[in-house]
Amino acid sequence: MTKMILPGSTIGIIGGGQLGQMLALDAKQTGMKVAILDPTPQCPAGQVADEQIVAPYEDVQAIQQLAQRSDVLTYEFENVDLQALEDVADDSYIPQGTHLLYTTKDRLREKSFLRQAGLKTAPFLPVHDEEELAMAVEKIGMPSVLKTSEGGYDGHGQQVLRSSADLAKCAEILATHNCILEGWVPFRMECSVMVARNEDGAVTTFPVAENIHHDEILHISIVPARISPRLQARAQQLAVQIAEAIDLRGILGVEMFVGKDDQLYINELAPRPHNSGHYSIEACNFSQFAIHNRAICNWPLPKIKLLQPVLMVNVLGQHVAKVREQIAQHPNWHFHDYGKAEVRHNRKMGHVTILTDDVEATLRDIQRSGIWEN
Repeated sequence: MTKMILPGSTIGIIGGGQLGQMLALDAKQTGMKVAILDPTPQCPAGQVADEQIVAPYEDVQAIQQLAQRSDVLTYEFENVDLQALEDVADDSYIPQGTHLLYTTKDRLREKSFLRQAGLKTAPFLPVHDEEELAMAVEKIGMPSVLKTSEGGYDGHGQQVLRSSADLAKCAEILATHNCILEGWVPFRMECSVMVARNEDGAVTTFPVAENIHHDEILHISIVPARISPRLQARAQQLAVQIAEAIDLRGILGVEMFVGKDDQLYINELAPRPHNSGHYSIEACNFSQFAIHNRAICNWPLPKIKLLQPVLMVNVLGQHVAKVREQIAQHPNWHFHDYGKAEVRHNRKMGHVTILTDDVEATLRDIQRSGIWEN
């Protein structure tokens, strides 16, 4: 067995948002120290870490400083400066390496990798300008989605094309000269699976989450997903297939479409903890954050058990005040607030986790609360 990173060591995390915060909270529980790199003083992760380096993510010197102070280095979001990470790779222990990030940072590379690994995806073509967009639309058809190959999140950096009139809305995305046109998969559900693997090759998967989005932002995750046991097992199997094909270290979020043809199509990969895995803090024997930390520290990985069916609801800026009013009314709701300084419309500010024996009744309770009407 490869050497384990033991309690008392320091985990360095590039990125100080809520994912970094929850990674840090778990790390502290196991006796690890945590150092954060983030440009915002007192960012969510910085509030709970042992130290924070306040600097831009692309600051190579700051990343080197973080690497020197850490026994293991990880990241909580994809938009890490790849060159900066490669520059410190020789002097630091980065179990995830840079290949995973290189592949998942670019949608075209990601889709090509998935196809080569034998997975189903939406049809796709590279697009660099208006002429290529016209040719791609002719081949793939509409509806389809034009996306920037790099960057973009929660619906940013993409345009749905339903008719030729929508082509005029693509100028900003085309200006990047690095785009992908993806065909539309007729789906009946979006779902995701968290999968983790350590350096010794041990793999573990989480239950399948059913994901409902509002305005391209995750609204609710329902676990287990309301699909057949056969499809659930298949989704987990595909996640393991991807983890092994990419030689994963740490945790990976695998987003999928359940097609109307009952096939599973891989949509996107997230090389980090994922919003749809937050339910695991209360609902599983180990959370996604605990498993990521275990995997990068090369601890043995347990079999994940769902202790009870669960719903996770995101709390955006416009929901914060109403959610706080509900604390007195719902003793069984688990309230998470990320401690972000600025409340903004559609900004993820926290989440609520609800363990339940009756998913449909709990969905009605959420609707009746009036919190998530807008």
